Amino acid sequence: MRGLVSDWPAVAAAREGDERFVDYLTSGPATRPVTAIAAPPGEHGRFFYNADLTGFNFVTGQGHLPMFLSDLLLARHVPDPPGMAVQSEDISQLLPHFARENRLHLLPRVSPRIWIGNRIRVAPHYDVKENIACCVAGRRRFTLFPPDQIGNLYPGPFELTPAGTPVSMVNMDAPDLVAHPRFSEAWKHAAQATLMPGDAIYIPYCWWHGVESLEPLSVLVNYWWNEGEPEGVGGPYDALLHAILAYRHLPPARRAVWRGMLEHYVFEANGDPAAHLPERAKGVLGAPEPGLFTRMRQIIREALG
Repeated sequence: MRGLVSDWPAVAAAREGDERFVDYLTSGPATRPVTAIAAPPGEHGRFFYNADLTGFNFVTGQGHLPMFLSDLLLARHVPDPPGMAVQSEDISQLLPHFARENRLHLLPRVSPRIWIGNRIRVAPHYDVKENIACCVAGRRRFTLFPPDQIGNLYPGPFELTPAGTPVSMVNMDAPDLVAHPRFSEAWKHAAQATLMPGDAIYIPYCWWHGVESLEPLSVLVNYWWNEGEPEGVGGPYDALLHAILAYRHLPPARRAVWRGMLEHYVFEANGDPAAHLPERAKGVLGAPEPGLFTRMRQIIREALG
């Protein structure tokens, strides 16, 4: 969405230079400290795992936003700087003046989040949300893959992830097609876009996306939301973890049985599974509403002990 937020005062400040943008960002005080991450110079801005996948290749700390921005400006003059980022901070809480002056009228009720850093790379991952990401300062390159490419993207661990959900283990700058041969098929389905300040991109629900910041100072504002989900519905990602616990290690024939059950009851391959029942007897298959979801959670808690 070229030029979607080109009228933002923040974008105008960014076009005047990094120092001017930092002055704008700090013209109103930050209300609290921020969390920042930093990767050593040899990682070339890639936030990822350490070599043996026991942790990450970056450290985390807290501090004041003006100090982080000052370090970011100084790092522009370092030949191989550390990767530095402040990620996913709620703008309305952290920088109320920024939130007031830079609004996305498409999503007036969605709270924006800000991402600030230098030349960094984030591995392809997915969000269980809809997303509009707005480039404010610097250029950003997005690489998107549809959800059905999951098998060709080689997701990493569930328990330890730098992005909230599993990330692709493929290094997109130098893919190892011996270790990850199916990535060549995923690449056939990839779409790329480079955003200039003022541009925005829509990332659909659960689409994989890798993000590269291409300038020494790069700022993004994004909006996450979910539409069409009933109030109180359970978390699909949490259910996926439970499904792995319940089904993955069953004998193949039993897994096939439960795949059929899921298709029937959850994905409604045969239509509404409760259509033949009177309303009073539908129970957990009844119409979605918060009271039903509360009862289902209680049933699940009792089943898990």
